[in-house]
Parts: sequence; structure tokens; C-alpha cells
Amino acid sequence: MAAALAAALGLASPALADDMVTTHETQSPFASVIADLEDAVVNRGYVIDYHGHIGEMLKRTAGDVGAAMPLYREAEFLQFCSAVVSRKAMEADMGNIAFCPYVLFAYETEAEPGKVVVGFRRLPAGPGRDEVNALLDEIVSEAAEGL
Repeated sequence: MAAALAAALGLASPALADDMVTTHETQSPFASVIADLEDAVVNRGYVIDYHGHIGEMLKRTAGDVGAAMPLYREAEFLQFCSAVVSRKAMEADMGNIAFCPYVLFAYETEAEPGKVVVGFRRLPAGPGRDEVNALLDEIVSEAAEGL
């Protein structure tokens, strides 16, 4: 499962995934978690730039790549950026442009139906990036708690 998540998020290896993502688990229905995740972003005044459907893509292409087993019941990600938070991060280090947009995700695996994992791609600690990580953790915590 870590390898699939790492691949889906474009990470080099599962070992990196442990350091590069923060997750929360919930027993809430997947559709509710995604709706809560979207609401947590939009209610803060941010715009979701892209909503990706990783699970659907993997199901659709399974035969093309010779997949023998389904991975996810559902798997989606959201991308957004914040003018205020991103500007602060980029003022601290111009190279922080590489971390925008921010990625949030949720998935429910075939192996563990009923358990939804919601999380985000963690930025490396540092000036400007710590505030982004705090914001992203607040958003996914809210979605996992169903607030």
C-alpha cells in the first residue's frame, strides 16, 4: 500500500513516503471525507485547482498494464494553492515555488474497506514551509473528524 501511495504521489520510494506524507484515518464514508476535505479547503477561501481521480484511473487502466488485483475502492486527490500562505513561504525562500500547489488525498483500499485514509504531501521543515504544513494538517484533520 505504501508503494502504491508513493507512486501515486510521485515519490521515489515507500521509505520516503513515510517521511513525506501525513495521514489520518477515519471510519467515515469515503464520499463524506472527500466532501469534508473540499469544504475544509473552500471554507478557508481557497480554490481547488484540480480534483484527480486516481482510483478511477487505476481501475480503467488495469487491463492495459496487466494488473492482477484492484488496489483502491476509492482514491482521489485535490490540489490548491494559497496566495497568502504561498507568498509567505516564497518570501522566506524563493525555491519554495516548487511546493505549490499543495496536494491533499483520500483513499479507501480494497484490503481494508471502511477505513478511509486522508492526508497530505508534507513539505520539508523550514521557514515558510512549516506554516504550510500546519495549514494542511489542520485541513486533513478537519476532514478526518467530519467537521
